[in-house]
Amino acid sequence: MSYKFPNNLKYADTHEYVKEENGLLKIGVSEFAIDQLGDIVFVELVEKGTNLQKGETFGTIESVKAVEEVYLPFAGEVLSVNESVIDNPEILQNDPIGNGWLLIIKPESNVLLDELMNSDEYKSKVSPN
Repeated sequence: MSYKFPNNLKYADTHEYVKEENGLLKIGVSEFAIDQLGDIVFVELVEKGTNLQKGETFGTIESVKAVEEVYLPFAGEVLSVNESVIDNPEILQNDPIGNGWLLIIKPESNVLLDELMNSDEYKSKVSPN
């Protein structure tokens, strides 16, 4: 499968992506990670208003192969949860970078996005060829 690695995203080692939009951070899971999971059957996410620390679990994604936790790359408050993905996990399966985003957070402090991998670095990590 050919994966998309948009230049406007940053990636964590645990395969979450971050997209900055007007000082807020949209968090999701990379196409590569979703493909590795297989068919997604259930998504559980924290509630809006939850304050999370960097590295804390903000939900789980259950597939026919495994149950994987997802981690927040930066501390912040959850401003929005993508209820559509919870109601219909196929959205995450089919469009993880677009309509399949998971959370929008307000970062706790200045976020150093450079701590995360850029698209080329992440691409090298997951598809070394």
